[in-house]
Amino acid sequence: MTETFVAKAGSLADGDRLVVAVGKKEIGVFRHRGKYHAYSNYCLHSGGPACEGLIIAKVTEQILPDKTSAGLFFSDDETHFVCPWHGYEYNIETGACAGDPKQKLRSFPVIEKDGAIYVVT
Repeated sequence: MTETFVAKAGSLADGDRLVVAVGKKEIGVFRHRGKYHAYSNYCLHSGGPACEGLIIAKVTEQILPDKTSAGLFFSDDETHFVCPWHGYEYNIETGACAGDPKQKLRSFPVIEKDGAIYVVT
C-alpha cells in the first residue's frame, strides 16, 4: 500500500476538496463534517471528472397523501457531489450513486499523520 500526500493537516476546511494524481489515477479527497472521504475521479457513467463538480445538499421531493407534490427541499442529512459532465450525483459519505445506490465509486482510505493528510492506494 502506498501513501500519497494530499495536504498539510488543517489546510482543508470542512466542505473543501482536492483532486490528487496518484500514478495514472486521479482521486478526489473531500473533508465533510470533520471526516475525510476519497474516491476515484472517474465517473461511472461516462468517465467524466466525478469529483470536480458542485457539492450540494441532496434534493428531495415531498409527496403528499393525495400523490401531489409539496415541493422540493434540501436535505439536512445528505450531501452529494455532482459530475460536471452529465450530472451524475454521488453521496459524499459513501460514494454511492444517487440514482442507483448499488453503484459506487471506488473509495480509498485517508489517514492523518505527522501533520499531513495522505490517501492510501
